[in-house]
Amino acid sequence: MAQTGSLISTLKIMLKSRGMTYRHVANAIGLSEASIKRLFAEQNFSLQRLDQICQLLEIEISDLVKQMQLNQQQLNELSEAQELELVADIKLLLVAFVVINGWKFEDILTWYDLSETEVVRYLARLDRIKMIDLLPGNRIRLLISPKFSWRPNGPIQMFFTEHLQQDFLQSRFDKQEETFQFPSGMLSKSSCEQFNRRIKQLVQDFHALNEQDRSLPLTERFGYSLFLAFRPWRPDVFEKMRKQIN
Repeated sequence: MAQTGSLISTLKIMLKSRGMTYRHVANAIGLSEASIKRLFAEQNFSLQRLDQICQLLEIEISDLVKQMQLNQQQLNELSEAQELELVADIKLLLVAFVVINGWKFEDILTWYDLSETEVVRYLARLDRIKMIDLLPGNRIRLLISPKFSWRPNGPIQMFFTEHLQQDFLQSRFDKQEETFQFPSGMLSKSSCEQFNRRIKQLVQDFHALNEQDRSLPLTERFGYSLFLAFRPWRPDVFEKMRKQIN
């Protein structure tokens, strides 16, 4: 049953990476969209149905199984020591960030002031910590899963807080492609839990779109970052005026 779940999860990831929705699948195999949603929810596929969806993806079932096995070997998170290794060398950290976003060896040389020897050395270090496979011809194969994230309160997150957060927020956020919202309110515990689920789904959507666009050339992709924060909070300037109630 666990293997079935992994196989269907892989199938969903491959569909998303190609920009295909349940409606695309429904139209391709002659079922209603509701029926497709139910098949995925119940994970109840016949081999015939699975083969039809693989044909839509232009792959064989064996290719789907291979991708599932590869995904199972991929990293969801680095160890604290590995993150410390990245933040200790800013050039290594740079190379890690760009390869996560699908950059090729030639792209790094074109856009950054790094020598070929340096880039090879940094890619070799990422290979050693199993973030990538460095293949012949300096080709790069990512070994991180679509669910990859930096450690909560780990070295990378702390590096962002110390060095990048202020830089990120130094913007008027008045361009068409920029958004800055800062709503405040009073929510019940259940509403808080519901909103947190929506935030997590939004982050998943961001990763899915990033995965979908990874195959596009760099001239058609632009660097965007999403900074979300949600916590119980009362501004200290107001808190100083609160009555102390026993």
